[in-house]
Amino acid sequence: MYRSHSCGELTTSDINKEVTLAGWVQKSRDKGFMIWVDLRDRYGITQLMFDEERTPIAMVEKAKTLGREFVIQVKGTVIERESKNPNMPTGDIEILVNELTVLNESLAPPIMIEDQTKDGEDIRMKYRYLDIRRNPVKNNLIFRHQVAMQVRTYLSQEGFIEVETPYLIKSTPEGARDFVVPSRMNEGQFYALPQSPQTFKQLLMVGGMDKYFQIVKCFRDEDLRADRQPEFTQIDCEMAFVEQEDILNVFEGLTKHLIKDIKGIDITDFPRMTYDEAMRTYGNDKPDIRFGMKFAELNALTQHKEFKVFNDAELVIGIAVPGGAAYTRKEIDKLIDWVKRPQVGALGMIYARCNDDGSFKSSVDKFYDQQDLSAWAEKTGAKAGDLICILSGATNKVRAQLSALRMELAERLGLRNPEEFAPLWVVDFPLLEWDEDTERYHAMHHPFTSPKPEDIALLDSKPGDVRANAYDLVLNGNEIGGGSIRIHDKETQALMFDHLGFTPEEANAQFGFLLDAFQYGAPPHGGIAFGLDRLVAILGGQETIRDFIAFPKNNSGRDVMIDAPATIDAVQLKELKIKLTLD
Repeated sequence: MYRSHSCGELTTSDINKEVTLAGWVQKSRDKGFMIWVDLRDRYGITQLMFDEERTPIAMVEKAKTLGREFVIQVKGTVIERESKNPNMPTGDIEILVNELTVLNESLAPPIMIEDQTKDGEDIRMKYRYLDIRRNPVKNNLIFRHQVAMQVRTYLSQEGFIEVETPYLIKSTPEGARDFVVPSRMNEGQFYALPQSPQTFKQLLMVGGMDKYFQIVKCFRDEDLRADRQPEFTQIDCEMAFVEQEDILNVFEGLTKHLIKDIKGIDITDFPRMTYDEAMRTYGNDKPDIRFGMKFAELNALTQHKEFKVFNDAELVIGIAVPGGAAYTRKEIDKLIDWVKRPQVGALGMIYARCNDDGSFKSSVDKFYDQQDLSAWAEKTGAKAGDLICILSGATNKVRAQLSALRMELAERLGLRNPEEFAPLWVVDFPLLEWDEDTERYHAMHHPFTSPKPEDIALLDSKPGDVRANAYDLVLNGNEIGGGSIRIHDKETQALMFDHLGFTPEEANAQFGFLLDAFQYGAPPHGGIAFGLDRLVAILGGQETIRDFIAFPKNNSGRDVMIDAPATIDAVQLKELKIKLTLD
């Protein structure tokens, strides 16, 4: 037996017990005649004591050779500590060691295995197996496990069945690029790793499974951003014989359950908002509603006043920044520089202070009088002491720019409290979106999303106006889930493929198996997929998903620990009949 107890469980009730512990040496302190060693395992830290008067001298000498991260086993007696540590669960006791075994030695670790570290992310990712020993990373992984277990518990109680779907599937042209896997047995042919189990979960509904879920790895070979991984984990779900309202109710319940069980917070308000309203009011389809600063459209109040910047704009919009009138001119100039950065792309910003005495002072007083500025304040909801920030330009661009400014200001003002949770359903997305590069419509979600029945007639005349039976779940300004009611009949699915530019032959080649299945009694069905990595990070009070993934990739999609991706052996290439040609 390597251990009778963990390093986190012994208390004063265990005094005089003979125990066996095993773990890693956190640190040691040599006082000459007495040595203290902090022994760490996953459960905590217990202090060991080697006393020349009470510990065999050979054990004391052996203890002096211990280095950081040595793996050891000790046997000894639990005694009361003279100098107690109230900050440790085991701080009232220590182990008087009478037997020490070194199970494995360790080199000096290249990173500090402490809760607080100054080591950079790159080196911590290279030695991730050591980084996991640190409490913040270890606790994040335990937290992820707890969330996943609660998901499984809730869905199982709701009658869902967990079913595994294949990882080696067929490549499809829609969505992001696939990771492809060559088949040795089928020369010149390739599998793809799934971007989602979408078609398989629909086939499970055709198969009568009724309620399916899976916590599943998915893969997308797309350009990486700061907090995106090429492989990620979804909570994938599908239900048969349901309408949109049924799905929203079930997964609203899951979200409330997780926030209550994990965070101890009761969520009573779970609003719904159309896509159009979200874009008009917040400038994006995943608004953070923990704070205000809603958009106000100001065209009618700003144009035709001889100010060319506003007169030439397709849209003029503003927000009221609480307490912003106290900003100095230098601080406002920094805000203007911030919105002019290439990442935001605004040409400038107009502002107006709402003074405490009820007067206004703007950067465009030459063109607008106090009555005009008062109308701006009323429209934006600005009060005395607030600052009105206004951007103008092309509608889609300026909404995105003001959305970025709103989020930046909220961060600076401390309005994004990680311990506050504000979920939101965004519904009625456009079914299709126009792609300037390919000059054709693409499915905003995926080609299996059902259009609103009342909008199907618009597919030929006004395809951009067709609404999808689709919905996204937003939490604190992050999309954590998205789904839709699916098309379940061959004719509508064929019509959808036609509007996406597929010929009947192309549609059959890519999705013939699904179209065939629809001919054998496919039930009405729909579903949703949650991003588990993002959900766990938000519930954990953070927005960086890498900290909640055991072995993440870096911003370039590389695993710096195992040095992947990497070249493969020429023999393997020959077996696969692949010849590499590099430009």
